[in-house]
Parts: sequence; C-alpha cells; structure tokens
Amino acid sequence: MIAVAAAAAFLATFNETFLNVALTPIMLDFGVDVSVVQWLATGYLLVAAVFVPVANVLYHRFPTRGLFVAAVALLVVGSVVGALAPSFGVLLTGRLLQAAGTGLLTPIGMNITLAVAPREKLGLAMGVMAAMTTLGPSLAIVVSGALLSAVPWTALLWVFGALSLLVLLTGAVLLRNVAELGRPVLDVLSFVLVAVGLVGLLYGISTAFSGSALTAGVAAVIGVLALVAFVVRQNRVEHPLLDLRPFRSTPFVLGVSMTMLGLFFVFAMNVVIPIFLQSVRGQDPLGASLALAPGILLTVVLGPIVGRLFDRHGGRLMIPAGFAIMAVFASLVGVAAGQDSVLLFAALYVPAVLATALVIGPSQTFALSSLDRESSPHGVTVVATSFQVAGCLGTSLAIGVFNALTTRGVEGGTELLDASVVGFRGAAGLVALVSVLGIVLALAAGRAARAARTLRAAEETTGQARTVVDLMKTDVYALSTEQNVLEALQMFTERGISGAPVLHTDGSLAGFLSDGDVMRYLSAEHPSSTTIYSFATGESADLEDALADLVSLPVVRLATPDVVTVDETASVADAVAVLSDKHLKKVPVVRGEHGEVVGIVSRSAVNRLAISSYLASREGLAAGDGTGATEREPQLV
Repeated sequence: MIAVAAAAAFLATFNETFLNVALTPIMLDFGVDVSVVQWLATGYLLVAAVFVPVANVLYHRFPTRGLFVAAVALLVVGSVVGALAPSFGVLLTGRLLQAAGTGLLTPIGMNITLAVAPREKLGLAMGVMAAMTTLGPSLAIVVSGALLSAVPWTALLWVFGALSLLVLLTGAVLLRNVAELGRPVLDVLSFVLVAVGLVGLLYGISTAFSGSALTAGVAAVIGVLALVAFVVRQNRVEHPLLDLRPFRSTPFVLGVSMTMLGLFFVFAMNVVIPIFLQSVRGQDPLGASLALAPGILLTVVLGPIVGRLFDRHGGRLMIPAGFAIMAVFASLVGVAAGQDSVLLFAALYVPAVLATALVIGPSQTFALSSLDRESSPHGVTVVATSFQVAGCLGTSLAIGVFNALTTRGVEGGTELLDASVVGFRGAAGLVALVSVLGIVLALAAGRAARAARTLRAAEETTGQARTVVDLMKTDVYALSTEQNVLEALQMFTERGISGAPVLHTDGSLAGFLSDGDVMRYLSAEHPSSTTIYSFATGESADLEDALADLVSLPVVRLATPDVVTVDETASVADAVAVLSDKHLKKVPVVRGEHGEVVGIVSRSAVNRLAISSYLASREGLAAGDGTGATEREPQLV
C-alpha cells in the first residue's frame, strides 16, 4: 500500500512539470503567446492547491480504494482530453482536470502512508514519499526532453495517461480501506474562500514580474483577505473544511516551513536551469534535461537511506546540514553559469539537489510526528497544500527574477549572453538565500523540539494528570433521534463499530444504542431468528418481517436512556475507573451536565496510551540522549 501511495505521489508531482519543456511547440501549434501558455503550469498548480483541502473531507467520507481510483481516473481522463484537444482551451481544460486529481491524490497518498506505516519506521516511509515527490518534477523534465526529441508533444499526454491507468489498476487491486469513515460535511463557503485566497495570492505572485504590478497587488490583497476570512470561519463553523489545530504546534509550523523551502529549491532550479541551458548555452531539450539527471537519480536512492538515518538519529544535524549544502552549491552553480563548461555546471548541481533529500523528507516527518492521530490527517492536508504553494512560489519567483534581471541588463546595453548569466545568478542567489533561511528555521525547530521534550519530562516528573480531552476521539460516529434501527445497523457495519450515542438536534445526549440492544430486541420479537447471526447465514424464516420492523423502529425506542458519561474536564484516571467499574467498552465525553457530546473514550484508546507510554519510557532509557520520539513528540533531536 505504501508503494501504491508512493506511485501516486510520483504521478502527482511528475505531471506538474511534464509539459514545461513542451510549451514552445504548444505555442506554435495553437498560436498563443507565453502569457497564455504559462497557464498550463500556473493554472495546474493553482487548481491542485485548491482541491487539496477537499481531499481531507473526502478521505473520511468514502472508502480509500474507491476514492483513490476516482482521483487517478481524473488524471487519465484529463490526459485523453488534452491529447485530443482541438484548441488551447480544451487542452487547458484537460490540464485542469488533471490538476483536480493531483490535488486529491497527494494528501490521499500521504494519509495512506501515515495509516499503515509502523511508527518506528515512519521516517523511512516518509523518506520514500519525499524521494518520489522530489523525483517527480525533476524526472519529468528529463523524460519529456527525451520524448520530444522523437515524438510530438501530444505523445507526452498519452504516455502520462498510460502511467496513470497502470497506477489506477494497481490501486484497485492492492488498496484497502484504512480511513475511519464518517459523514464529514463539505462547507461550501469555506471551499470558496480558500479557492479565492489561494488563487488570488498565487496569481498575484506569479504575475508580479510579468504583468501589471497593480493587478498583481490587488489579486494578492484579495487572496490574503479571503484566507483571513477562511481562517476565521474555520474557528466558528461546526464542520470546518480544515481543522487548524495543527498550527497550534510550533514544531509542526516549523516543519512545514522547512519542507516548503526545500521544495522551493527543487521547483525553482528545475525550471530555471533548463531555460538557461537552452536559451543561453544552446543546449537542446534533451541535453538540458540530462544535466539534471545524475542528481535526480542519486536523490531517489538517498531518500530511503536518509529516512532510516532519521529514524535512528533524528534531524538535529541532518536538516541544517542539508540547507547549508544547498546554499553553498546553489551559489557555486551560479558562479559556474559564467563558465563555458556545461559539465562543471551539471556536476556542481548534483550535491545541491542531493541535499534536498536531507531536508524534505525529514522535515515532513518532523512536522507530522508532532501531531496526534486526530490531527494528523489535517496536518497532511496542510503539508500537501504546501507542495503546490511551494511549487508555484519557486517557479514564479525564480523565473521572475531571471527575466527581470536579464531584461534590465539588455535594456542597459549589456549583451544578451552576459545579461542572461546575471539573471541566472540572481535566481541562484534567491535560492541560496532561501536555503540560509532554512538553516535558521532548522535551528529554531531544534529548540522547539527540546522545549517539547523538557515540558513532557516536567509533566511526568510532577505527575500532572492528563484529561480525557487528550485521549478522546473527537470525530464521533453518532446517530440522530430521527434515524431508524436499520440505519443504525448499517452504520455499525460500515464503520466497524458496535455502538454509538444517540443525539438530539442540539447535540445533547439522548441515549446509547449498541448492537447488543438490537440483538436482544430481535430475539424477543422474532424468536425464529434466535440471534442476529442467523441473518448473516440467511437462515432466518422471518428475515423480511424483521427488516421491515427495524425500518419503522426509531433508534430511541431501543437506545439505553441512562447513559454513563464523563465530563471533558475529567482525568484519564477517572475515565479508566468508569470503564472498569461499569464494564463498558466506551463512554461518551460531554461538556457540562447534560451538555453536548464532544468526544468518546474507549478501552482501546486507554490500552494504546498505556502501551505507548511504557514503550516510550523504555526507548528513552535505551537512547539515553532523548533522540527517540513518541507519537506526539517531534523527532528533530
């Protein structure tokens, strides 16, 4: 399943740059200029970024395999539409269909990895994912350059469609459902706000160097205002599109920021280097793309190795060292741009791109390991959105600086070759400065990780009690008083649960219905069924009558009205006492007496806490220096 998720991550990022080398022949075929054709790249990133937050809602509403197949199907359909496009508008439509699939596919793949990867091997799994996300946009340039030397640009879409179809079939066979399904609601206004926010902000940035400064500024301001409104709404609505709890974790924010800086480097250099080598050094598309190939292939090999090292030693030295190498060799690549040797230029780029393996995967793991299991899916959504934002920022700013400095040099009387070298050095300098910023963030992340570990140790030393809020499941599967018993049984079957609270319309508790309550009713009212298990074997003589009875029977008729609950301020010890004394599997958590249900605590959650605490204590004793990590403790140091 991790292999399928990694293939999905590769597809999603591969397609982001796959058409970049083909923009020139596309312009010739459809008679459009650069300002129009660039939307095949920019529009793709914008639409993908918009659909990422939607993926979290869909991930918890639909079975994993079906959702994965549907997302990949968008890539296949978009490829076919684009390959057969009679006009640029149809080609762009196909490209945006692919972008919607990409926006869904990236977080789905990461969620699958988080769900199935053993915690002690999370660094390795995320290292594989990071290698694929780094390989995708880089290898796309190499492959497309090679293909364009022999076939028309439409063949690129057919090739990608075939790859997508292969991944679709593999996922349909190998994947199983790993998400905890419920009925999350898609808040349409939140979707509109995040769409306007991201499109406005990224459009403003992408046009800042090539269009009207006023238009870019207005678009950016509208985008920022829409994102502010989005954040405010998420804190007020009952069903937010994106849970903002991950942003309360400083390690998470720092980890996401470091991931974005690493991706900024990849996207910026992978678009500027081919342009520079083709327009200035006279390389053909294949020659320009091959200059990137050695570093790309070595990065794929290094990704899983770095993941294993991170699992063992953390990222205290690894991440800042990666940023430092990126800064140094990006600067050296800029210096080599003025030399005649393309081989020297390509050789200096190898350690620069290799260093991204020390940054991207470890930073992702550091960010996500700071979250609990309830917040992890929302953290994945943020990380996946950051991929698209970083890609748009890296591409737009690098090309913008390159073009601006080149144009200024030519207008000042400098030869085009010399002016282009200055433009490339400006872009390389921008990437180097971003890498220096990454060093600063890595050091800050180290301090944040040490502070989190110190706080944890202090809590354990002082014996500070946890509350049930730290342990409860907040995404509660609940029944309404308006549902019937057959609907309840259907939900029990789909969710793999044995009971659920019954809620009034105001969220307060009306009772609790278990499958045992239903079994006792069936045995009393339909004796020939004997037990509910006879329905599974088809041996019940009055199956139809029983089912008809359940359809007309409200859940409140069978639900236990006097439900044992615990208040959200209760300690874990109190919850354990209730579960033990009352012989219960789970108990609802309420806010105040007769208040709304805010969560549910189960025996299995208590067991996991006890086991993880024991293992964490053993790991801490074995490590001695605190390099190990628990589920909620970041792994940087």
